[in-house]
Amino acid sequence: MDTRVGKVTEVESRPANNLLRRLNQADYALLAPHVTVEDSAAGQLLYNPGDDVQVVHFPCGPSLATFLVPNEDGRDVETILVGREGAVGGIVSEGFLPAYTRICVKFGGPFARIHVAKLEAAKLRSSSLRNIFVRYADCMLAQIFQSTACNAIHSIEQRTAKWILAAMERTGNDTSVPLTHEQLATLLGVGRSYASRVLQSFRAEGVLDTRRGSILVRNRDGLRQRACLCNDAVKAHFEEVLSGVYPTEVRKAV
Repeated sequence: MDTRVGKVTEVESRPANNLLRRLNQADYALLAPHVTVEDSAAGQLLYNPGDDVQVVHFPCGPSLATFLVPNEDGRDVETILVGREGAVGGIVSEGFLPAYTRICVKFGGPFARIHVAKLEAAKLRSSSLRNIFVRYADCMLAQIFQSTACNAIHSIEQRTAKWILAAMERTGNDTSVPLTHEQLATLLGVGRSYASRVLQSFRAEGVLDTRRGSILVRNRDGLRQRACLCNDAVKAHFEEVLSGVYPTEVRKAV
């Protein structure tokens, strides 16, 4: 029993990132001397398109990062959110490759960081460590595929409900997310007025309310009923490929 308790303590002493906590003790020991944790503010730029990818960023706790694709009309469209279930930058490459998208901090908070070269050196020493990151890359790719399909076939209302639920799961907040109308519009790739109309319709139904800089969820079941099933598909793939990493409600309750 003492050994089991010691193991739990060792894992919980790591940064609050599920991917890092998924590593076995020997693999994490290869990374630990090179991992730093710093707070990042919402809106902080991590990478611009074309930048050399030199650092891997692991959102911790309620922190979120987002991938934004710049378009010819000057707008950025957000593709996926990444929270404590993952990392951004240099996941499978050997680093120093140009970033394709803009990557920013969506919700501020702690981020664990490691230089790509240190991560790659550790991967060379451990096939199990390498396997975890390859599995995560597969999960991230599935998330991108699902987001592409979602944008093509689901309504703005369904996507709005999906994004709010996804943000709540990743931040661990059961009642609200610090999301403005403008940020939601960017997530959906629509104008701010359109996003505001959708929120107004949800508010009229008693599903949610809005406060300055945040969205308050009044009826989570009602929000789920309005959402598409894309989140569920992504969670199911995470569970099959990398069990225990995606922050589902069941996991939080255990």
